[in-house]
Amino acid sequence: MVKKTSLFNCQECKTTYTKWQGKCDSCGAWNSILENNNQTSHASKRTQPIKYVSLAETSEVAPRISCGISEFDRVVGDGLVQGSAILVGGDPGIGKSTILLQIAAAISNEATCAYISGEESIQQVTTRAKRLGLSMNPVQLASANNIRDIAATLDIPTPPKLVIVDSIQTMYLEELESAPGSVSQVRACADALIRLAKVRGFIVILVGHVTKEGTIAGPRILEHMVDTVLYFEGERGHQFRLLRAIKNRFGPTDEIGVFEMTGAGLKEVENPSMLFLSERHDDVAGAAVFAGIEGTRPVLVEIQALVGASSLGTPRRAVLGWDSNRLAMVLAVLETRCGLNFSGRDVYLNVAGGLKITEPAADLAVASALVSAILEQPLEANTVIFGEIGLAGEIRSVRNNELRLKEAAKLGFKKVWLPIREISEAEKMQTNPHSLVETWGIKKLNEILQFFNVADTNLIDMRATTR
Repeated sequence: MVKKTSLFNCQECKTTYTKWQGKCDSCGAWNSILENNNQTSHASKRTQPIKYVSLAETSEVAPRISCGISEFDRVVGDGLVQGSAILVGGDPGIGKSTILLQIAAAISNEATCAYISGEESIQQVTTRAKRLGLSMNPVQLASANNIRDIAATLDIPTPPKLVIVDSIQTMYLEELESAPGSVSQVRACADALIRLAKVRGFIVILVGHVTKEGTIAGPRILEHMVDTVLYFEGERGHQFRLLRAIKNRFGPTDEIGVFEMTGAGLKEVENPSMLFLSERHDDVAGAAVFAGIEGTRPVLVEIQALVGASSLGTPRRAVLGWDSNRLAMVLAVLETRCGLNFSGRDVYLNVAGGLKITEPAADLAVASALVSAILEQPLEANTVIFGEIGLAGEIRSVRNNELRLKEAAKLGFKKVWLPIREISEAEKMQTNPHSLVETWGIKKLNEILQFFNVADTNLIDMRATTR
């Protein structure tokens, strides 16, 4: 007979103890250790050898299920995989429940879908469905928090094809004495649902709350347990929403889906570049258009810079949508290699539209926007810029240049600044009558100063441009 033992888990980290103590030795938190009665000692349990199966003998993989929203399918990898577990995180009010209810409604026309809410009543979910125009879709709704009851309902020969649990932090197991949302509860509840999904073959989507730092609340192991981790990004006061895959066992991890929040729910954005540039002004200094790549999709976005005199002893460096450390590097290269003086000046940098850029190909566009801002001279309106900057001031080549050029040509841009090694890619585009008509290969960062009037010696040391 299996001997039951009481184990204790820290609610801050996941350290396990055999007896209670007031302070956790691992993280130093006080009064965070609670008893976990669900643990048992397996010393006397019989073991059985596992069985191996050859790759050639495995059964065929079940086809993916399209969720009816192409932007969501793009992010998860052309549809949902049967038996997979997906974790969706995002700020409160960003639209997590809205997009998942839309997905459930779309799939329910072809397969059975269950939407289990632990935060809202059935009446509240129904009211939201009516507002979105989804009240006639055959989605099975339920309001429950007990994982044992939910598992008993789903553990049947023909469970729903899709199960949405909103949210995992509200679920609980009676065997655990800790409160819902604690480390032990989140880990145990997610484990029970994921294991059942693997056995019965249904897709489970878990909604996760996020902390003030932007990470999913609960144990870090939760992200390792699921197959896919999706983050819903965007500002609540902004209409754009970005769905990004952080982890994906069945697809790419660098794809994004772009949505627009409307009164009728989230709508797909088929051409994000046009949307991000829709409110762009051509005659404003400090603005540059960057041709980026998000997964397999080229995206054109406006980078805005503002440089002004500072009244503080330490000038401000404010960044939205880009890495602040990389901005510091670009400013240092502009000062050292180009002779520009940013000391005593506040610098503000913003990626318009709420997009977060991580690729280094944005360096040259950021530097161009900063130069335009400090010289108070607008860039040419039909110019697209991309390229990585090295510490020596050299412009390094980047990937997927042909996709960037085609997207820029499609939107009517006629000039591109790019690393000089990529000119060959631009020359190939000249066979297309609608292609870019002018390409400028940049080898050193100080070469971009030739596009500006740099007669103001208070702003720039002309001797530095000859380096």
